[in-house]
Amino acid sequence: MAPPLSRESPATTSWWLREVGPLAPVTQLEGDLRSDVCIVGGGFTGLWTALALKELQPELDVTVVEADHCGTGASGRNGGFVMSLWHQFLALEHACGAPAALWLARASTAAVADIGAFCEEHRIDAQYRPDGWLWTATNATQVGAWQRTIQAIERHGVRPFARIGTEELQARTGSRAHLTGVFESTCSSVQPAALARGLLRVARERGVTVFERSPIVGLERSTPLAVRTARGRVTADRVVVAMNAWAGQLRELRRAFAVVSSDIVITEPAADELERIGWRDGVCISDSRLMVHYYRGTRDGRVAFGKGGGRLAYDTRVGRSFSGRSPLEPLVTARLRSTYPALASVPIAASWTGPIDRTVDGLPFFFALGRADLVCGAGYSGHGVGPSALGGRILASLVL
Repeated sequence: MAPPLSRESPATTSWWLREVGPLAPVTQLEGDLRSDVCIVGGGFTGLWTALALKELQPELDVTVVEADHCGTGASGRNGGFVMSLWHQFLALEHACGAPAALWLARASTAAVADIGAFCEEHRIDAQYRPDGWLWTATNATQVGAWQRTIQAIERHGVRPFARIGTEELQARTGSRAHLTGVFESTCSSVQPAALARGLLRVARERGVTVFERSPIVGLERSTPLAVRTARGRVTADRVVVAMNAWAGQLRELRRAFAVVSSDIVITEPAADELERIGWRDGVCISDSRLMVHYYRGTRDGRVAFGKGGGRLAYDTRVGRSFSGRSPLEPLVTARLRSTYPALASVPIAASWTGPIDRTVDGLPFFFALGRADLVCGAGYSGHGVGPSALGGRILASLVL
C-alpha cells in the first residue's frame, strides 16, 4: 500500500525543493490515535482539504498522514503553472453539461486568484506572478488546437481567451518557434514547493496535526475507518485519500488513470539573455502537442522547461524511476535549446522527474469510494496546482 520513499533526499528531488531550503524536523506517527478526519497525503490536495475543513468547522480534529515530507510529491515537482479549467471546457461540458461546466470553470478561475490572496494574507513568498498563460502552436499540425474549445465557450458569451497574432506572440515569448496562439490572462505561476511549505505552516497554525515520513501500509475499511502505518494507526470517522498518482494503489482507482512522467530542466540564471530576446515576465507557455512542452521564466531569471508524458508506468505503479534526476534530461534540454537558441550556452542547473495521474478526459475526480466516509480526489492530469485549491473545498464538502 505504501508508496516508496524517495531514493534521494527531498531537497534534491526538484530545484524548487532545494530552493526553499532545509526541511524542518518531522513528527512520525507512532502509536494509536483518534481523529475526526484523517487525510492521507500532504500535498496540495491534502493540505487545501485540511484548511477547508478547519475553515468550515474550526473545532474539527484533522490529521494529515504523509509518506515522505509534505510537498515532496507532485506538489513540489511540477512546473508551477496555476491554471483554470477553461482549456478543459469541452471535457467539462461533456461530463456534466454546460451550466455546471461554466460554474466549474469560473470557480477554478477564482481559485487562481484565491491562491494569490492566500499567499499575501499569510505572507507566503511563493513567487506568485499573475502574468497569464499562452497556449501556442509550434508546428502546423498544432495550429488552431484551441479553436473548438474557444467556440464552445464563446457560445455562452464568455471570452477567457484572447487571440494573439504571430508577431506579438513571438515578441512576448522571445521565440520564433511559436507560430500562433491564444492568451488566458487569469492564470499565474508560483514556486510550488514554497506554496506547499506555506500551506503546511498555515495548516499547523490552524490546529491540523501532521505526521510525515509515515507511509501507510493499510486502510482498514471498518467502522470507524483506520489508517495504518508501520509504527502507528489513526482511527477516524472519515478518511480522505489525497495521494495523487499514488492513489492508483487503491483497488477502485487502478483503472481510473494512467501514470505518466513529467520531466523538467531548469537553467542557471539568464536574465541578460532573456532581456535580449524580450521575454521579460513570468507568463506560462505551452504548446499543443499531446505530450505537451511547457515552460516559464522564474523571478531570478531562470527558465524551467518541461515535457509531459515521456514515460508510462506499469499498472499505475509509481516506482523509483519517477523520482530524482530526470532520465530524459538530454531530450528535454535539447527541446529547450531548439525553442530558445539564445539560451544554448546557458548551463542546466538541475533536472527532475515526477508522476502525473492522467485521466482519459484530463479532468480530476472527487467521489466516495463505496461508502460516504471514505472519499478521494485525484486525476489532475498535470494541471493540479490551481484546481487542487478548488478540489480541497469539494473534498471538505463531501466529508462534512
